[in-house]
Amino acid sequence: MTSLVLLLWIVSGIALQLAIYLGIGFWRHWRGYRALRDGAEELNLPLTLDAPRHEEAESAVAAWKGFRTFLVERKVAEDAAESVCSFYLQPEDGQALPAFLPGQFLTFQLEIPKAEGGSEHILRCYSLSDAPRPDSYRVSIKRALAPAGSAVAPGRSSNFFHDQVAIGSRLQVRAPSGHFHIDRSDAPVVLIGGGIGITPMLSMLNWCLAEQPGREVWLFYGVRHGRELVMKSHLETLAAAHPNFHLRLCFSAPLSDDIAGRDYHHRGRIDVQLLRMQLPLKPYHYYICGPTPLMESLVPALEDWGVPDAHIHFEAFGPASIKRRQLAAPAVAAATENDIVVTFAKSGKQLSWLPASGSLLEFAESNGITVESGCRAGGCGSCQTTIRAGEVSYRQEPEFDPEPGNCLLCVSIPKTSVTLEI
Repeated sequence: MTSLVLLLWIVSGIALQLAIYLGIGFWRHWRGYRALRDGAEELNLPLTLDAPRHEEAESAVAAWKGFRTFLVERKVAEDAAESVCSFYLQPEDGQALPAFLPGQFLTFQLEIPKAEGGSEHILRCYSLSDAPRPDSYRVSIKRALAPAGSAVAPGRSSNFFHDQVAIGSRLQVRAPSGHFHIDRSDAPVVLIGGGIGITPMLSMLNWCLAEQPGREVWLFYGVRHGRELVMKSHLETLAAAHPNFHLRLCFSAPLSDDIAGRDYHHRGRIDVQLLRMQLPLKPYHYYICGPTPLMESLVPALEDWGVPDAHIHFEAFGPASIKRRQLAAPAVAAATENDIVVTFAKSGKQLSWLPASGSLLEFAESNGITVESGCRAGGCGSCQTTIRAGEVSYRQEPEFDPEPGNCLLCVSIPKTSVTLEI
């Protein structure tokens, strides 16, 4: 027997052993598959793959440009005081809607009557308050009353919605936008909503429980008392149906008929001490939305507690400027020796700007200059302002495309000394 023939016999033997091994492995897998299939048939379980989730199936539906006409299909009071109404919106053209990211908002162009006659167009943004659906959107809006003993007027847009918008009304709506939205990971999450700040939390919560039922979710919802609670029965139903969802209702000023343990879980405001007592030690992501006092106290307290900056996500309502300590130091260190001067042409003010001053919108407001604004996140275009001279840069890329020679004050800072139209 030659060496070549011997080598062929050895190679053939190895190939035969490999074929036998693969055959046995295939047979075992086939038997396991048959057993699972037979079990599924006995239990009458579907054998086909699950249908794609809405946002995956509708991902090909592009966001529309400009404004689109929507009809109000339903209008529902959501709290005992009837201060919050939900508006269910359907597109007039009947076409499918693009999915949005839970936490985002809609921008409305409203035609509001003026006391002296005529009307004016204003832009306002309201958070979507439900999970994405292929045929409708929902926003929940709180009526903004004039503060007691103050000359400040009540909120024009919210009162317009409550008093003038009815079933069948037509509204001009821009596609969903916004940088504040929940991530799609399986990381445990804490949602914190103060007052009407519950609206984006409802969107995040409903989406999470529908699409990620195994994800650990906590919701801390703070109001003054039970008459201000929005969608209480819905929240309690979700908590009863999902063991991974933990609901905590917090009343800062409960009424005499609000019973602890029945109507609410904690007396007092939401603070970091409450979170430390309630939450296990886990790397939670925190999503926070609410009035300025809540944001100004809670965000720094979470940082002091040691929560990483990347785990704290928030959106403030109104002219709130929440300074993040972990971001402030590098920004100040980057300041140049030459002061940047911002000139507000119509207001007649010329002021030095430093990185700690924040966005141009925050800078203007802190110096007594009133600026029309909506989303404060570069999505609606309400604060678009003409640049007469100089340059600006954006802290984050805006979703609204300003006209040439203009900037969005809410997300821009001066790159050089700059003169603005306002």
